[in-house]
This record gives sequence, C-alpha cells and structure tokens, in this order.
Amino acid sequence: MKEANMSLPVSMGSLLQAALEEDAAHRDDGLCVVGIFGKSNMQSSPPKESLINTLADKHIFSLFGVPEDDGGTADSHIQAFYNQESRVLYLLLSSVSDSRQLLRACQSLSAGIGHSDAHDFWKGLDRQHCLHLLYMFSVCHVLLLVHPNQTFDVSYDRLFRALDALRQKVLPLIRAAIKDCPVSKEWKVNCRPCPPRLLFVFQMNGSLKVSGNGSESGGNPDKPKKHSPRRRLQHALEDQIYRIFRKSRVLTNQSSNCLFTVPANQAFVYVIPTVEEDPVGALLGQLRSNCILCEQDSTTLVSGPRRYQQMRRSARQPGFGGDSGGMSMGGQPVDCSLKEFLWQHVELVLTKKGFDDSVGRNPQPSHFELPTYSKWIQVASRLHQVLISNTEEETAELATKVQSQLKVLEGFLDADTKFSENRCQKALPLAHSAYQSNLPHNYTTTVHKNQLAQALRVYSQHARGVAFQRYALQLHEDCYKFWSNGHQLCEERSLTDQHCVHKFHLLPQPGEKTDMDRNPPILNHNSRGRSTSSCNCGRKQAPREDPFDIQAANYDFYQMLDEKCCGKLERIDFPVFQPSTPDPAPACNQPAQRVPCEASGSGEAERLKESTTAQSHTPGDTSLSLALSLGQSTDSLGPYADGEGTETQVQQKRPSLVDRQPSTVEYLPGMMHSGCLKGLLPKFSSWSLVKLGPAKSYNCHTGLEQPGFLPGSSFLLPWDLVIRSRSEEDAGLTEPLDGGTSSWPAPNKTLVGKRGSTGGLGRSRRRDDMARVFVGFEYEDSRGRRFISCGPDKIVKVLGPGGAKDPATRVLNTDMPLYIPSPSQGRGLKPHFAQLARLYIVVPDAPLEVTLNPQVQPGPPPCPVFHPEQTDIVLSPDSLWVLRFPYSYSTERGPCYPPKENQPLNNYKVLRGILKATTANPPPQ
Repeated sequence: MKEANMSLPVSMGSLLQAALEEDAAHRDDGLCVVGIFGKSNMQSSPPKESLINTLADKHIFSLFGVPEDDGGTADSHIQAFYNQESRVLYLLLSSVSDSRQLLRACQSLSAGIGHSDAHDFWKGLDRQHCLHLLYMFSVCHVLLLVHPNQTFDVSYDRLFRALDALRQKVLPLIRAAIKDCPVSKEWKVNCRPCPPRLLFVFQMNGSLKVSGNGSESGGNPDKPKKHSPRRRLQHALEDQIYRIFRKSRVLTNQSSNCLFTVPANQAFVYVIPTVEEDPVGALLGQLRSNCILCEQDSTTLVSGPRRYQQMRRSARQPGFGGDSGGMSMGGQPVDCSLKEFLWQHVELVLTKKGFDDSVGRNPQPSHFELPTYSKWIQVASRLHQVLISNTEEETAELATKVQSQLKVLEGFLDADTKFSENRCQKALPLAHSAYQSNLPHNYTTTVHKNQLAQALRVYSQHARGVAFQRYALQLHEDCYKFWSNGHQLCEERSLTDQHCVHKFHLLPQPGEKTDMDRNPPILNHNSRGRSTSSCNCGRKQAPREDPFDIQAANYDFYQMLDEKCCGKLERIDFPVFQPSTPDPAPACNQPAQRVPCEASGSGEAERLKESTTAQSHTPGDTSLSLALSLGQSTDSLGPYADGEGTETQVQQKRPSLVDRQPSTVEYLPGMMHSGCLKGLLPKFSSWSLVKLGPAKSYNCHTGLEQPGFLPGSSFLLPWDLVIRSRSEEDAGLTEPLDGGTSSWPAPNKTLVGKRGSTGGLGRSRRRDDMARVFVGFEYEDSRGRRFISCGPDKIVKVLGPGGAKDPATRVLNTDMPLYIPSPSQGRGLKPHFAQLARLYIVVPDAPLEVTLNPQVQPGPPPCPVFHPEQTDIVLSPDSLWVLRFPYSYSTERGPCYPPKENQPLNNYKVLRGILKATTANPPPQ
C-alpha cells in the first residue's frame, strides 16, 4: 500500500475488497486499530473527523464539505484511514447520532407517515447502529467515544449493556464465521484480538470557561491548585463513569468477560478545551504549529517509540494544536495533548504489552494479539459479511441468524415500546368490558360495530404510544372472536325487512332435517313474525310465517291452502319455466339497455333511443317512466326506499313474450318485471287468477261472503258500460270502454241513477244495451283484516241495503296505492299498513271483452314494473274472477321491501289501466 493511496479515507467495504499492497519494510509489523464513535452537534466545536486530522497530523477529512463516499443516506457506515507510517488504522463510525445523519433521516421521512411507522424507522436505525458498534468492538484495540459536551450521557450505560447482551447471543455465530482465519485460538474463542480499551473524549462548550491564570482557589487566590481545572474535570468524569459502569456491571473484575475495559492506572478521559472565539487566530496558530511539525518531520523521520518521544517533545512547544495547556501556570503541571493522551495507549498495543485491566484479588490475565494487516483484513472481512453487509452466500445463513438475535436489543433500547405495550395491555380489559356491556346473547353486525366503536373509544382514552395500533387490531380480533363464537345473529332479513332471530346457522339441504346440536346448527330462518293471509280465492284464512324467500311468500303458502280450499276451481295458469335438462341454471343478470321489439316506425325508435340516453344522464327525467313502461331494463335497482317517483307514467303496450320462445335451460331467478331479460320464465308464478263461479254468485246486496272483511266493506264497485246493438249504425265497430276519455258516459247521455232520468236509459235504446261489471280492489293487513277500497284514500262503507253507490271509474282511472294505512291501528306507535291482495272482477253475460293487464311498481324509480308471465288476459263472460297479487316483490338483485314509516306511500302503486273493456260481436244466431 503506497503513501499516495492513504491520503484520503475510504469506506470499510472498499478497504476490505481492495487488494492493497504494503511496503516490504512494514509488511510484518503489527497493526493497531483505533475506532472512533459517538455523537456530534451543529455547533462550531470540531466534529469527530477533525480528531483524526489532529491524531494523524494531516488534513484527511474535510471539515466543511460533505463526504462523497457515504452514499448520502441516513444509514450507519464506517470510514477507514490507514496511517502506515505509525501502523495505526483509524475506523470512524457515522450513525444517526451524528447531526448530518440525523438530518438526512428526517428528510427521508415522508410527511404522512404514521407514528408507529416513524418509530419503526428510528428503531431500525438504532439496530443498525448497534451492529456497527458490535463490529468495531470486535476488531479494534482502542475505542474513542466522542461527546459534544463535558457531561457524560448516561444512556451509554443502557447501550453498552444491550451490546454486551447481543454479543453473548451472537458469539457462537461469530466463532463459526472466523474459524478458518489465520489467527490465534484465543482470538477465535473470544472473537476479538483483545478486550478493547474504551477512552472518552469530551468537548468543552462555551458554558464552561477556565480563567487565564487558572487560580480558582475560592477564598485564597494566591494558593495554587495541584491540577488545572480541566484536569480536575477529567478526574471527576473518570470517577463518575467508572462508578456508573461498575454499578451496572458493564465493568467487572475480569476484563476478559467485559465488552470493554478502562485502564486502572492511566487516564481514560480527555476534555478538549473551548475553541478560541477568534477563528482567524485559531486557524493561523494551527497552521503555524503544523508547519513547525512538518519541518521537524522532514528533518528526522523516526518511527516507533522514539517517534512517540519526539512527538511528546514537540507537543511541549507553545501553541501546538491549540489543545494543550501551554506552559506551567502558577506551578501547575502542563496538560497533555489529545495525541499524547491516545498514544500512551496505542504504544502498549504496538509494543505488544497489551492491556492488563483486570482488578481484584485474583486478576486473570486477558488475551492479546497484535495482528498483521493481512490477517486483520481476513478476520474483519468475515465479520463484516456476517454483521453488516451480508452479500456472500457462504455467510448468508449466519447473517440471517444474527438478524434474528436483534430482538434482545428491544428490552434495553426500546423503552417507548415497552411503556406503550404495558399501557395498552392494561387498556385492553377495559375495552373488552365496554364491548360486552348491555349485549344480548345474539346480535347482528350493526350491534357488533356499535359496541366495537364504544370499545375503541374506551381503549383510546387509556392506550398510548407506538403499540396503540397493534393492540387496537388485537381488540378488533378479540371482539370478532367473541361475536362469532356463538353470539352471532343470523344476518338474513325476511321479505318484510325483519331479521332472523336464530344465531348463525346453516340452511337444511333438500331432504335434510334440522339439527340444533350441530355447530353451526341447521335451521330454517325465522323472524318470529306471524301474519294472517287468505288463500288465492279469499274464502279461507290461515296464519303464515314471515317468509324469507320469494317462493315461500308467493307460492308455497298458497299451494298449501289450495289443497284445502280452491284447488278444484277453474283457473288460468300462467306460463312457467319448463326445464329440458336435469340441472337448469339461473340466468345471469346483464343490465344492458334493449330496444323494444314493437316500436312503431323508425321515428318512434329514434325517440325511444333519445329517451334512453336522457335516462342514463338525468336520473330524475320522465324518460325513466317511459323506459319502465315500455319494458326496458335499468342499470341498477338501487334502494327502492329512496328517491322520488315521477307522477306521469306513459302507458304503452308491452312487447309480448311470445315473440321469442322461452328458454328451457336457464330460468329467471326472480319475478317477471320490465327490466328482466326476454325469453326467460321463472320456475313458479307469483300471481294467481281463479274463477270463483258464475256472475250470479256475487250478490250486490250482500257483498262478498268471505271471512276477515270489516263490516260494510265487502261490496264491489259497479262499472256500467254501454253496448251498441248490431242493428244500429256503425255496426261491427267496437268502442273502447276502459274508463278513459272515449268511455261511458258519452256526451248527451244520461248517467244511470241520476235524477231526472227515465230509468237510466235513452228512448232509442233497449235495456240489453247496458252491461254492469263489478270491480273491487281488496286490501288485507297482517292481522287478516280485509276491506274493499273505492279510491286511493277511501274505504267502501255500506250501511244499508243496495250495495256500493260509488262507481268503479274512480279506481280504474287512477294509480291505486299498493299500501294504505290500515283502518284498525294497534296500540303501538308503529303504523300498520294494509297491502293490495286481490282484485275481484264480475264479468256479466254480455257481448263484452274484458282484458286484464296488471302492472305494479313496488317502489320509487328506478324500481321496475312487475307484471304476470302472461299479459293482456281476456276474461271469459258470466264469471267471477279473482286476481291474487304477489305477497312480496323481488328481482334477481334482491327483494323490494315494504315502505317504512317516513316514506311516502304514493311511490308504491298499481298503475292505471289494469282493466279494459270492448264490445264483442255477438255470436251468430
């Protein structure tokens, strides 16, 4: 290694990887390794780098610039400088304890980082610092601890105890790493050349001044002190440090068992005096002293102990280095320089005397070895791979094991985490008690979340520190385990929006029986809600459980009553899915916009396309009603309980399902509605249309003789229609009699039953020109109370004979509500609603063609319009028909729940135009 290559410091990795050549004269000489670590501040006192400049008598480190080989990161790193002339290798550790590295660490932290993440970042830097320190304590003979003021930092006691514990843990791993190195057996066993001697260097700040004459004798200024104030400070610091380390057992009697040693009969504390306030004069004095020293070095080059004596003589000269005490003042001894302070320890290493720092009655000699440069490089390289770099595959396993042993540092260095964990552990039982207070045995997710929020509030009042988030997650897990371990309520909601009362359970498979003993149990859903409903024809009532699926609500209950009541009645069967495969699958929902099949002309199709486009951008536009009326699908059903419906519904004829053959492979999972896919049928029909008997089976004077009707509310409403005879003009023409603008009564015609009329008939008409249809919208509440409505907000009430007087045109020309308040409310605050259950139609024996086309919208838009599987049903004459509406409405996306207390009922309605009547040609005589 040439002198030209030693002018600048290099990183530790570069030193170990470079193939350096030593001079032949010094190749077999021993090597003393001096390590420097500690703290630095941002004040004008010299940093650690300046100490090496002073010790080596060369300008090696720049005091004002930033080193280029440190990587520019906050990670700890070691720089090396080999002074081959004095056979001393200097190792300088820079870590987060230095102001420059601390500033870089603060800059690397992002602004939004959490408290716990920031704590992990700082503790990661501390662990890295400990590993670098352990490396230096394993390869150095002498260590210098540099501190920026004259007060000992007691946190070093905890740091050294942590390093000692870590060293004992990783000692077997280090032995395995250096077992093949060419060093002595003692080095391999103890994993270091000798117990390193630790020296302390303090920098006196401006708060402590020493008088010029050094006379601080209290009341007698003429009496000189034996030692200068700086030396007395050094002795006081030595006593303080030694007592602290002995009491914490960092230092013991046997030096071979300690992490480091301190000399018993030599000074191990040095205090650098305050820098002169005149920086120019200080620099000139240091320049003068350096020039004098360089001239002496150029005349006589002496190495070894003689050089040390020469340096001692040169140090006695006034003005050397600026850190000597100068000439004797008042009879006091002259204080030594920093170089003299260090060199008395280095000389013991270079002369192979070693350190005998054991104390006590039976002191044991400690091992000592002075390696050559090449041997030291081999050992240092192996340790660097295991403790710091971890770049070679041979030592990768050992390095991984070393990293796993770093947990031992947490008990010494991470006091914040220990306090936080103790605090959070005490807060957890309080949070658990808050969660379990006032809890039912089984409860839903909403109750669980509310109780968990309360528990977190209690936890946050007591928990503190970096472990807050970790124990908060544990609180989440504990509360969830408590809830799911036998306390979880079934989350299924019935079609009437009531929760199942059972705890979490499984549904029985087809043919499987219920089993309460299994975990989880096998049970059917039950909300404990019971209601009374009538059968398809309305002649028999029975209690029913609160349904949880659409088949139980609209099919199974009525099929059970069919066997007892109306199974033999004539009916119109609606088309349902007929499978052609043994395992049919439900159709996938594809909410794509479709153009109706029956658009009259291209102009109407273009208007419809524009309407659909407007619907996608303006949800509140009336085009949504048009799309729902024409059978178009919407993007999403959304919550049917929200939103405002449009009052105007444009009614047009729905495209017929006969246009496409129904699928026999896929079925519709929900009910038929305006947004479902074409060509699909459900597995069962939710509607029913039965014939109770001939038209004369209804008596307008007695009303419907069925159970559950309120008194006087079982009368159907008359709907009088005028029939033109075939002998009159416009024979063969038909007239729509749907209650619209062209229906009865016509202009200049007299209403039936009006005052002044002659029997309600014109002179030119016969009695068989008029036909009377009876219509009744029946509502039924959950208690089985039934009544006929004669308007959106009125109930039929007939007190005397003669039947209902209100005409049916009012209920046929308006949107009838699907739910209305029940006339008999209970004692509770919750209102009871009656739901539209049936439509009664009495078709007389007359040339009339009555067409049934029910359309129900059970919610505000974008709720679709529901209709039976067959539309435009023609009812046969001379018959009493009963259309049973679905008990619940559901699509493939979910059920449409009944309205809540604060929701307007006008959004739940049966659209007008449910019945249409036209005259029919009489059969030929």
